[in-house]
Amino acid sequence: MKMIRFAEIKDIPKILDLLSQVDLVHHNGRPDIFKIGTKYNAEELKELISDKERPILVATDENDKVTGYCFCILKQQKNDSVLTDIKTLYIDDLCVDEGLRGKHIGSKLFDAAMNLAKENDCYNITLNVWSCNPSALRFYETLGMTPQKICMEKIL
Repeated sequence: MKMIRFAEIKDIPKILDLLSQVDLVHHNGRPDIFKIGTKYNAEELKELISDKERPILVATDENDKVTGYCFCILKQQKNDSVLTDIKTLYIDDLCVDEGLRGKHIGSKLFDAAMNLAKENDCYNITLNVWSCNPSALRFYETLGMTPQKICMEKIL
């Protein structure tokens, strides 16, 4: 990995490929919930890339080819009757190309997201992990993340 930068329009084809990799993990783990497809299409990615409240970080190799991404959302809860007015960086999705995992690209993307959160005066970083993806859960735990809340279900 050479560097972490903000996503550009030219990165869309590789981001779509990585989104497919993530989708397959989720579909294989919970086919009752996840269809085969991608979370975003090319047009939606173009819009997201220009949205300052939803920055997308990408890791690139020495040829500027995308090797991973981190979709972020800056959120702030204001004037809630129960919750405090904290600002949060929510990691909507983080993926490293399946052929490049284990090379610390994911932790570098997370570190860049953490720096982005600090630059934006965020109180914390949050994300969701599906229980059908235990390797992702272990990865986030090694980065020092702990459960904030647990979503439970009973299939009928």
